Amino acid sequence: QVQLRESGGGLVQPGGSLRLTCAASGSIFSIYGMGWHRQAPGKQRELVATITSGGRVNYADSVKGRFTISRNNAENTVYLQMNSLKPEDTAVYYCNAFVKRQATGDIYNYWGQGTQVTVSS
Repeated sequence: QVQLRESGGGLVQPGGSLRLTCAASGSIFSIYGMGWHRQAPGKQRELVATITSGGRVNYADSVKGRFTISRNNAENTVYLQMNSLKPEDTAVYYCNAFVKRQATGDIYNYWGQGTQVTVSS
């Protein structure tokens, strides 16, 4: 089994910052792409940012210049630094990871349980 656990969400005022962390654990042989998505109430889940195992990144236009995704391959962890937060960034943030499992060698896309980010004064 593989588990992804997010942390770092919370309540922050507009213009503030938060750093999300997602740690993968379990029967992991290697991790390929990792990413962050978010889902606001009444809306579909949307991609926020992705990062390859080699460090190539991609961002949604709405967060470019404000959010930074990074990862620590040795610790199977991905981060999302969020600056200049806006009320429209309010959502549940989910991390995902494409994991090659030790036991079978199969590659699956795993998801975390989500962490709430609320931007409000």
